[in-house]
Amino acid sequence: MGEYVRKPDFQRLRKTLLLQGEADCVPLAELGIDNSMKEFVLGRPVETLQDEVDFSKVAGYDYVKLAPGIDLNPANIQPKEGSRAADATQHDSARVFANEGQGIITTWEDFERYQWPKPEDVNYRSFEAISSVLPDEMKVIGQYGDIFTQVWMTMGFEAFSFAQIEQPDLIEALFEKFGELIVGLFETMAEFDCVGALWYSDDIAYTEGLMVSPVFLRTYLFPFMSRIGAVCRERDIPFLYHSDGVLYEVLNDLEQCGVNALQPVEPKAMDIVELKKKVAGRFCLIGNVELDAFLCRGTPETVEQEVKRLIREVAPGGGYCLGSSNTVPRFVKKENYRAMIEAGRKYGRYPINVPM
Repeated sequence: MGEYVRKPDFQRLRKTLLLQGEADCVPLAELGIDNSMKEFVLGRPVETLQDEVDFSKVAGYDYVKLAPGIDLNPANIQPKEGSRAADATQHDSARVFANEGQGIITTWEDFERYQWPKPEDVNYRSFEAISSVLPDEMKVIGQYGDIFTQVWMTMGFEAFSFAQIEQPDLIEALFEKFGELIVGLFETMAEFDCVGALWYSDDIAYTEGLMVSPVFLRTYLFPFMSRIGAVCRERDIPFLYHSDGVLYEVLNDLEQCGVNALQPVEPKAMDIVELKKKVAGRFCLIGNVELDAFLCRGTPETVEQEVKRLIREVAPGGGYCLGSSNTVPRFVKKENYRAMIEAGRKYGRYPINVPM
């Protein structure tokens, strides 16, 4: 790994995210990387904030991503009897389940019984501690998300779907609760001097289209995202957004929310070359190295060829960060992940001149 190490420089990433032209090279960016991948690259266990910083430096990332500690995951709470569940893999944890049927809040009685966390329950210790080990040339990206996802997972997707017609007041109340809590997390993260960007994650789309109508998102979700965008504008820091699926119907809305960068540009949903033409001057694009075909089932050689293609076709002019088409979970081939980041550093220097 040593021959490909480059000096971290958050200004490189910031310039790219804010569409300020070409930096010295194409930055690397991921929403999440499984600990096993970090340990493979670093060559030792990753257990401390110093280890996280060292991994980022060795792998070639210009930042460390941190999230506040808060118990806000309804998937960890037993759904009501008779509900169905879909398997979902989480990083650095056991498998959990997303409720398809009835979740834990489907009535006003459930809502009143639910133990909502308070602001004082949130743990920001990692944000406080990292400044002692974070180099001046690196920054923290503060990340949290899932207002929309928390609502439907709390209700169960079927119950959530019916409630849009039968109980819109309960839907509104849940968005208000989760929205205020999560926006508060971003407001607090932005107060730390070490934070150089904020990253909101919330899947709103499938590969075929949005999970709900644009009108629903404009009514319930985007007002809260706009508040996060306002925090970023006030601090003059980039606002990154993660959602799988096809987002064409709401690109204008996301721009109005203040989003600067879209990740991961899922290949089955959107062609990244066409998307860059469509959003030129509006969004930085992050990701697009297909998780299944390349990082899981490919070889280091096929991964390298895909990275070369993306850098050649998407990176010129700036506004592109290399990364996966989702996150980097434990079932990715470690040698393929390493091939991706090494190829990014090998071919990603500006001016772009990548051989076929």
